[in-house]
Amino acid sequence: MSELTHFDRNGQAHMVDVGGKDETRRLAVAEGRIHMRAQTLDQIRQGGHRKGDVLGIARIAGIMGAKRTSELIPLCHPIGLTHLELDLRAEADPPAVYCRARAETRGRTGVEMEALTAVQVALLTVYDMCKAVDRGMRIDGVRLLRKSGGKSGDWGSEAT
Repeated sequence: MSELTHFDRNGQAHMVDVGGKDETRRLAVAEGRIHMRAQTLDQIRQGGHRKGDVLGIARIAGIMGAKRTSELIPLCHPIGLTHLELDLRAEADPPAVYCRARAETRGRTGVEMEALTAVQVALLTVYDMCKAVDRGMRIDGVRLLRKSGGKSGDWGSEAT
């Protein structure tokens, strides 16, 4: 890619015209983590959190976030997701919750933003549910792992 696509030739922000693009199967996979104290992770694992099933609620929040991506990102096209899968799991060393999202659609624009939004919203939900016992949690490593479909074709990060 050689230029930013969300600016016109006068430098004004605009929504990219995807009307002339072919509809293709689009896929994107993203990941991220929220690091926390071991005691916080133990509480999540044991299901003893007073707010309920932290990972289950975070999964639903991530799905909801992906579906509303175009409402959050100003120049993002609204798209119909055909599938969204979120995997959340506890990791012991260092203590963290890992999140991986896989988003799919058949359309004229990709689902990278939906996959990234799903990860962020799921991890923010973990933070929200656990902040009373651990305000020092840290979200990091949120990134696109791969995407496929469309004119630009397939892409994968070197680290996957």
